Amino acid sequence: MTWRIVVISSRAKLDLRLNTLVVRGERSAKIHLGEIALLMIENTAVSLTAALIAELSKRKIKVVFCDEKCNPCCEAVPYYGSHDTSAKIKDQMKWRQETKLLLWSEIVAEKIRKQRDLLKLLDKAESAMLDSYIQQIRPGDTTNREGHAAKVYFNAIFGMDFTRTADSFINAALNYGYTVLLAAFNREIVANGYLTQLGLFHDNMFNYFNLSSDLMEPFRPLIDKTVLKMPLEQFEHQEKLQLLAVLNQSVYIDGKQHYVNNAIKYYCRSIFDALNNDDVGLLRFYRNEL
Repeated sequence: MTWRIVVISSRAKLDLRLNTLVVRGERSAKIHLGEIALLMIENTAVSLTAALIAELSKRKIKVVFCDEKCNPCCEAVPYYGSHDTSAKIKDQMKWRQETKLLLWSEIVAEKIRKQRDLLKLLDKAESAMLDSYIQQIRPGDTTNREGHAAKVYFNAIFGMDFTRTADSFINAALNYGYTVLLAAFNREIVANGYLTQLGLFHDNMFNYFNLSSDLMEPFRPLIDKTVLKMPLEQFEHQEKLQLLAVLNQSVYIDGKQHYVNNAIKYYCRSIFDALNNDDVGLLRFYRNEL
C-alpha cells in the first residue's frame, strides 16, 4: 500500500536504483517506490533521470512540480493508466446524462453536509442555513445550492470580508491544499482508465481536469479545516507540509478506516461503478471524526 508523501525542497538529483528512489543532495535518502503515493518537487534546481520518471509513471506515482515560488504548477500524467483504457473511455462516453446529474447532486449534497459539520463543530449558526440548502438540492443542482452554500460557509469561517479572489495567505493555503487533492484525484482517474477532461458538471474547455474537479468536492473541507487551524502569519514550507499531511489523515469509508489517500481510491471506484451501472446507490462517501 502506497502512503508516503515525499517532498523534495532543496537542490538534489533523483534517480532510480533497484526499485528505489535515490535522493542525492544536501541530505541523501533511499525510499522504495512501493511506499510512495505522491512525489512533490518543490525546488526548481531538482533534476530527475528519465529512468526514474518512466518507472514512477508505470507505478502510477503522482509527480507534482512547483514553480520558483514553490507553488504547484504542473504534474506528470502517464499515457497509459490502465490496460483497458480504450474500453473505459468508450464507457465514459456512454455514461447517461440522467445518472451524471443525479450523481452530481449527491456529490454537492455531501460537500455541503461536510461544510455544515465543520460549522457545527465551530458552533456557527450558519450551519442551519446549510442544512436547508441540502434539502433544496435538485438533480444537477440546477438552483446552484453549492454556490450559495460556499458563500455562507467561507464567510462564516474566515469572516464577512473574505473572498476567494483576494490575494491572502488564506487563499494561498486553500489553493495549495486543493491542488494537492486535485493531483490525488487525477492519479486515481487515470489509473482507472478514464479521461480527466470529461466531467459530470465541470465543462470548462480550458480545464484539463474537469472530472477531477467534480469528484474532489466533498474532500475540500478537509483542507479548509487544516487551513483554519493555521495561524497563517506566513505561508511557507512548514505550512505546506501540514496540507500535504492531509492525505495521510485517517477517515472511514465503507465501514473501514483508511488514509485519505486510499479513501480517494475507494470513493473514485464507487463513482465509476455507479456511472457504469446507472446506480447512484453504489456511491460511497468517507466519514471522519471532525
